[in-house]
Amino acid sequence: MDINQLLDELYSYSMHGIKLGLSNIEKLCEEMGNPEKDYKVIHVGGTNGKGSTSTTIETVLIENGNSVGKYTSPHILKFNERIRVNGEDISDSEIAYYYKIVKEAVNKIGITPTFFEVTTAMMFKYFSDKKIEYAIVEVGLGGKYDATNVVLPEMVVITNVSLDHTEFLGNNVYEISKEKAGIIKNGAAVVVSSLDLDFITAIEEKTTDYVNVLSKYSESKYELDFKNFITEITLEKEKYEFSLFGGYQYNNFLCAYEVLKKLSVPNSIIKSGMKKVVWPCRFEVLKTEEEITVLDGAHNFDGVSKLKEILKDGYESDEVVTIVSILKDKDINKMAPVIESFSNNIILTSLEENKRGMTGEELAKSFVSKNIIIENKISKAYELAKSMNKKVIVLCGSFYLLSKFKEEIFNG
Repeated sequence: MDINQLLDELYSYSMHGIKLGLSNIEKLCEEMGNPEKDYKVIHVGGTNGKGSTSTTIETVLIENGNSVGKYTSPHILKFNERIRVNGEDISDSEIAYYYKIVKEAVNKIGITPTFFEVTTAMMFKYFSDKKIEYAIVEVGLGGKYDATNVVLPEMVVITNVSLDHTEFLGNNVYEISKEKAGIIKNGAAVVVSSLDLDFITAIEEKTTDYVNVLSKYSESKYELDFKNFITEITLEKEKYEFSLFGGYQYNNFLCAYEVLKKLSVPNSIIKSGMKKVVWPCRFEVLKTEEEITVLDGAHNFDGVSKLKEILKDGYESDEVVTIVSILKDKDINKMAPVIESFSNNIILTSLEENKRGMTGEELAKSFVSKNIIIENKISKAYELAKSMNKKVIVLCGSFYLLSKFKEEIFNG
């Protein structure tokens, strides 16, 4: 079976849907000898910022000479991105090897796991065999009943909470925060970065022994450098150049910084590592002589609101042309006005090949601007955007859109 056939089989577990609960993953881990106990785990949850925070911690720990695994989702271009050791994606042959191990365990136990449960089990075993020191494990959905929550973490990070996946997690910030706080375990250091009172209430129902970085580092500050697209941060009389760009990345920096300080990483290493962090499609800037193109995976209200904060700080609305596609299970009616507020030039394009995707015509029903253009073919939408000669082209609304752009245009 070649890698594409194998991945098709692996993706077929998605037909089992999303099942929140730990029974399947507990059985799989037990069958494999509980590999999730073989390394120190930094468990990262939250609505937005999980990936940026995880990648920042990963990059600096590698800079510090530690052996580090990282597990994130979703991937942008290929499955391998989800599981990394020391900055390198898992190989195709390793995917095949660990899928076989998990598949045999599934058949022996007689369970029907989800796609995420299978990939999480693969990750646990892979990290164990690689004999890593630290595993940075990003929560897939929620927290309490997420498949990653079989770990006994050394540290827990919860970046923030906003309304997303309400069909699974709850109808308000407090309910969702309770689900996300479910990853907090006795003995784990806890780091959070939100001042929302409902969020704090949910956290304090689990523990009062936590660090809120927005309170602890309230005297720190940041500036956005729109020439070099870096976030300049002044904290505890030290200056840091953070390669991830945006006000919201400042919060992620603080979370990562607190974790790294707790792990006794020297400031000099934190400084050098922070300059090297790369996290694709999170205000990723592609610069040419002709234009600046920004790829941002903002796929919910909180995400597009944070994107708005950055763009409003650097550009007028008429200087921005935005290519948008949003999946039908997102709150499009809430997201659309935010996008219209930072861009006077909007091109709606299609993701109809995705079962959750929509055409430009379907998306247009949620937008009120008279400057809306529909171009369902992504390549034509991008050429049209370039022809407008604006200061910046932004692609946002879905990671699937950014993946499509990279496959068809940027890497083409």
